[in-house]
Order: sequence, then C-alpha cells, then structure tokens
Amino acid sequence: MPEGPYHDGADPAITVTGCRWSGADCGAMNERARPAGDAERAGYRPFAHLTAPNAGLYRAVMGVFTAAKERFTVHLRPEDVLGALPPEHRPGDVETVIHALDGLVGWGNLRADPDTTRVTAVEDFYRRRLIYQITAAGEAAEEALSAYDTALGRRGALQAVALADIAEQLRVLLALADGPEPDPAKTHLSLLALTDRFTALADNARAFMGSLQRTIDLHDAEVEAFLAYKDRLIGYLERFIQDLITMGSQIARLITELEETGAAGRLLRVAAGREASDAAPEQSADAVGEAEEHWRERWAGLRSWFLSTPGHDAQAKLLRGAALGAIPQLLAVVRTLNERRSGRSDRSADFRRLALWFAQAPDDDARHRLWRGSFGLYQARHLTVDADTLAEREAAPVAADTPWEKAPPLRISPQLRRTGSYERRGKARKVTDRSADRAYLAEVARAQAEQAAAARAALDTGGELRLSELAELDQAAFGLFLQLLGDALGTWRPGTTETRATSNDGTMEIRLRLLEGGGTATVHTPGGVFTGPDHWVEIREVAP
Repeated sequence: MPEGPYHDGADPAITVTGCRWSGADCGAMNERARPAGDAERAGYRPFAHLTAPNAGLYRAVMGVFTAAKERFTVHLRPEDVLGALPPEHRPGDVETVIHALDGLVGWGNLRADPDTTRVTAVEDFYRRRLIYQITAAGEAAEEALSAYDTALGRRGALQAVALADIAEQLRVLLALADGPEPDPAKTHLSLLALTDRFTALADNARAFMGSLQRTIDLHDAEVEAFLAYKDRLIGYLERFIQDLITMGSQIARLITELEETGAAGRLLRVAAGREASDAAPEQSADAVGEAEEHWRERWAGLRSWFLSTPGHDAQAKLLRGAALGAIPQLLAVVRTLNERRSGRSDRSADFRRLALWFAQAPDDDARHRLWRGSFGLYQARHLTVDADTLAEREAAPVAADTPWEKAPPLRISPQLRRTGSYERRGKARKVTDRSADRAYLAEVARAQAEQAAAARAALDTGGELRLSELAELDQAAFGLFLQLLGDALGTWRPGTTETRATSNDGTMEIRLRLLEGGGTATVHTPGGVFTGPDHWVEIREVAP
C-alpha cells in the first residue's frame, strides 16, 4: 500500500500518518485520535460553532446530520449535505459546505473518514474524498441545544386535567391499600403515574405564572394583541381557580386519608422494593433504603403542594393567590392602556417625551437649559446662603461654569468650621422604650391565637349530628364554619351523597352527608340567623 492517509475504522485511537492533504485536513482527521486528556482540556468545544462566523450555516449542517440520524443514516457526503440544506442556508458550491464540515470536525461535532467506497484505483486514495458522521459529543451538544430552545420557548399551562388525574391516582392507591398485600407492579405504576402528573402540573404552573408576569410587564409591546388576549386569559384563570378549589380539597382529603391509615408508608415501601430489585449488584445493599427515601421525598413534595402546615401555606394555595392577584394586575394594565389611548399622560409617557426632547436638542447649552427647567437642579456653590451672600451675588453674578479656583471665596462661620454644624450641640435624645409596644403586640397575637383555638373548639362536633343541632356560634366560629361549608359544597359532585373538605391551614376537617327529607336548618349568630337545607355534618380538628 503506498504511503497515504489510511484508517481502518476499527480503533478510534489510531492516528493518521503520512497525510498528503493540507494541514487543516490532517488536523480534522486526527482530531478523534487525541487522548482523553486533550479532550478534557478542550472544554466545551462542540459549542464553539455557535459564536463562530457563519454560525447559521453550521447550525443548518448539524440539523442535516440530526435529521439523518433519525432516519438511521450514519454517513453523509458533502454532496448529500449540500442537497439537504434548507434554501436560506444553501451555499452556491460544495466547497463552502466542505469548509463548514471541516470546521465542525475540528470542534469535535463531526467525524471524518476516508470514503473508500468510490475508490477504483490507487491514485484515488490521494484524492480528497471523505464521509462524515456525527460524534457522541456532537449528539450531546444538539440535545442540549434542543432542550435549551424548548425551555426558552415554553409558556406552560394551568392543567386542570392534571388535578383530576392526581385525584384519580390517589383513589387507585387507596383501593390498592385495602387489600392485605398491595400488588407491587400496580402500586409502582400508580405512584409513577402520580409523580409524573404532579411534576408536570408543578412545572407547567411555574412556567405559566412566569410567562404571565412577563406578559403583564411587557404589555406595551403589542397593545392590540394584549387587549384581545386579556378576556380569554382572565376566563382561563377563573376556570382554573375554580377547579383548583374543588379538586384541591379532594386531593388534600385523599392524601390525609392515606396518611392516617398508614397506607402511604406501606405503599411507598412496596414501590421502593420493586424499584430496588433492578439495582446493580454493587448497589443492592442500600438500594431499598435509598429508593424508599427517594419516594418519601416525592410524597412530601406532593403533600406540601396540597396541604398547609402551621406557618407554611400549601403551594396550591399560593398558586391560587398568585392567579387571583394576576387578574387585578391585568385589569390595571388594561386601565393604563385605555388612559394612554384616550390621551391622558402618565409618568412613563412624560419621561419618554422628555428623552425625545433631549435627543432633539441642538447643543449642550439647550440640553442644560432643558435639564434645569425640567428638574430644577443646579450646580452647588454654597453650604448655606444668607442675605449678605444673596446681595453680593446679585451685585456680581458668578456664571455656573466658573471653575472653583476662580470663583469668589466662600466665607464659613467659625462655628461651622469648629463643630461641622450651625446648630448648637445639645444633649442626645433618649432612645424610645418600645417594650410596652412589643408587649401589646404579643398580647394581641396571643388573643388572636386563643380566639382561633376557641373557634375551632366550638365547631368540633365530637361526632356526626344534624346541621340544625349546632349551638349558637360567635363571630369567629361562624366565619370558620362558613369557610368549611363553602369548601365542602364546592367539592360536591352530582350523584354523590357525601363530601369532605379541609380548611386552608389544614387544622379542621368537615364531612357533609345528605339528609333525606331533613327540612331546613337554622344557625344563630351574633350577626343574624343563617338558614339552609339540613344535612348530617361532622366537624373535627386535625392533629398537626
């Protein structure tokens, strides 16, 4: 075999020697033959083409190789790449494509091999014929860029369907826990489905609220589009808030039921055992414990999303508050836009007009006059001004641009020079004693806590009784009762005879059951009489 470029493709560490091509071509061929240390020192070279000249052509070439990989095509020739490039990035000749391919080979995105399939004579080995394929580093870079583009363009959504799916999966887990031995496969799959839906719900909610805030902040970019979008967005938020109130209460009740019966921990252990059965031999010792801890962290995340704890509101409650707060923000934006369109001025419009005046001023003197006329700020010349100073300046004015060394001297009072102040120094003021105020605030907080505890104790029925049998409620207890009753009625579905709900702070639970022919219930309060259809009701405190 004559001396020339040759590679058998079997060992990627073989260096091509005796190369008779140009130095750049040999460097591209030998790029994959570098040892691992050189590759590590090279850093993130597969991303270098993003900031290189002709980055659009490089991205289009990598797109051709990515599409070819999905069609299970491994190697491409320069002619193939040229024909597959989109028209806006297709150069006039194949040489431009070859230079782009060589650059990508140098950065490690592509790999070049001799094209021996079209060799018919020994002389053909000395001609530049290469085939290219994407490298592992190139694939990783493309996947990273695709994930970046996806995350950057993601707007998210408020998924009411995901709430129903989460509730359904929790009911499935309750049914599995009723048996003596939960089926490991069904338990594991149900928990995986529950985790996937919950993760998607949380991620999409965060992305949606972020994009919603950006929409509010950047409303003046496209006024007409924003006004047309506003009504649909507010309706979308209202529907999701209603679903979050109804379904969130059901989910909280199901989670509480799973935890109170001990079924949650048992199901998590079953899923962890099944998951740990696939662990590698060297990981089998701690696989069950690690898997169970992992599942407990997931369950804790789900619980904190729908159940409040003292001092920490549930994420669902925070999301509901953020969505409710976005509606008046949107309406305020619409009001501001309408004011602008009707000709009314605001501060931002005034500043933009002032900036335009500054840009249109003919010289610096005009800009200085505009500055003084707009803000009334002048160069400082005095520490203080008295009648003698004013009279002296009126008799002999000093221009504002006079240097300090050429300006008349400033006469400073000896007291100012000695003490730094014109005022006579006296006794320092005493520090105000705030202990009485702090004691008052502590007493108010204690009284409020006692009032809330008394309201919870007054509502605790100690079992099931009729709504009409409730004793007279004070103002605090009646307010808590209305909140619980509203949440319970909000979760009621047609065809059911019973519903449950939990208070926002997770301290009280109400169970409402239909009473056939029960008549009308009357509850007396200091503010009046509350009447409604009679039901069986049970209200109890939930242990923290």
